[in-house]
Amino acid sequence: MQITLSSWNVNGIRAVAGKEGFDWFRNSSYDVIGLQETKASVDQLDDSLKTKPGYESFFCSSTVKKGYSGTAVFSKLKPLSVEYELPSPEFQGEGRIIHLEFEKFHFFNGYFPNGGAAILNEKGRPTGEFKRVPYKMGFFDCFFDYAQKLREDKPIVVCGDFNIAHKPIDLARPKTNETNTGFLPLERAFLDRMVDAGYVDTFRQVNGDKPDCYSWWSYKTFARSKNIGWRIDYFFVSDELKNNIVDARIENEVLGSDHCPVTLVLDI
Repeated sequence: MQITLSSWNVNGIRAVAGKEGFDWFRNSSYDVIGLQETKASVDQLDDSLKTKPGYESFFCSSTVKKGYSGTAVFSKLKPLSVEYELPSPEFQGEGRIIHLEFEKFHFFNGYFPNGGAAILNEKGRPTGEFKRVPYKMGFFDCFFDYAQKLREDKPIVVCGDFNIAHKPIDLARPKTNETNTGFLPLERAFLDRMVDAGYVDTFRQVNGDKPDCYSWWSYKTFARSKNIGWRIDYFFVSDELKNNIVDARIENEVLGSDHCPVTLVLDI
């Protein structure tokens, strides 16, 4: 049986719902759809955003700050169980993780933290450090340990906005971003660690070193029209599912957010 899973950072579900690009979600018949950066609690959403015909919906909203972070999953497949957030209280409250256990695999939808603002010295100049990078890396470590434990039972599929471009090919201007969060050596090393542990970047598995393939473009510089972007949205699967990958693609024609959806097809 083939199943299609998709992931999209919508940069505010209420905002994107008013744009033509959200028709992608309304018209999609994919089996599982993960959304990130929903920026809303369930009580702030009308029924058209809380539900989708033929799907069960699951929301994990930020409790530490309203209108911040947040994830959602819409699934045609009935999960065996659903968990929200990571096991460690230190990394709970921002609504960043939804974990659905299906019959054949564990599925994670994640909106992983970004590195935050640059730390400035007493003269107001960047120090090369970023306020949330330690939290970000701790979050990744907690997620990795949890996924590895669950992997002893069945394979892992994880999607979402990782806020990391892995290799120079994964962003348009690697040289000028070597000291910026999202492309720092220690951030990229986490994705190296995942790959070394047997997690497959499904887009690269299918498409090889195809250049100019991005999933996020800065609004500030009108970067999308020039395709000056970053590939920071991923589907990783544990190696046990490597031979089940049918297709992996970036749906860069979908507008409405500063990200576009990324999609994975598995034969399970």
